[in-house]
This record gives sequence, structure tokens and C-alpha cells, in this order.
Amino acid sequence: MSNPRYPDEFKIEAVRQVTERGIPVAEVAARLGMSTHSLYAWVKRYSKPEKQRVQEDDQQAELRRLRAELKRVTEERDTLKKAAAYFAKECG
Repeated sequence: MSNPRYPDEFKIEAVRQVTERGIPVAEVAARLGMSTHSLYAWVKRYSKPEKQRVQEDDQQAELRRLRAELKRVTEERDTLKKAAAYFAKECG
């Protein structure tokens, strides 16, 4: 069974019920049919100002991109090392 995807507006409203109305997380999660873990994660993320949240999302995307690039470059370097060792062995 796959987990449903919720739109941001739904998540923000669920967080608003917890933060502004003071309804316990367990009660909101049970009423919405979701895990408390997910709702706690939403509270952590969506209780921040939108500008800060967008900035953090951009930073996370940049970090993922840089990690992928580092992995690719490291693999290329390792391949070149092996090729250099192979050709040095044949020439020497």
C-alpha cells in the first residue's frame, strides 16, 4: 500500500490545527487518518515562515545536486586512476 501525497495547503491546515488551535498531534493525526510521525514532521517543516522554508528547500536541492556531482566526479577520477595504472603497467 502506498502512502498518499498531500498538497501543501492540506499540510499547512493540519499544522495550523496543532499550532494555533492547540489540538493534540495524536488527535489531528487520527482524525486525518495518518501517522503522528508524519504530522510531527509537517509541524517541524511548516511552522516556519514560508520564506525560510523555501530557502531551506533550495539549500537541500543544491546539496542533493552537489552530492550527485561529487559522486560522478569521484567515479570518473577512480576510472582515470585505473586507466593510468593500466597504461603505466603496459609501457613499463
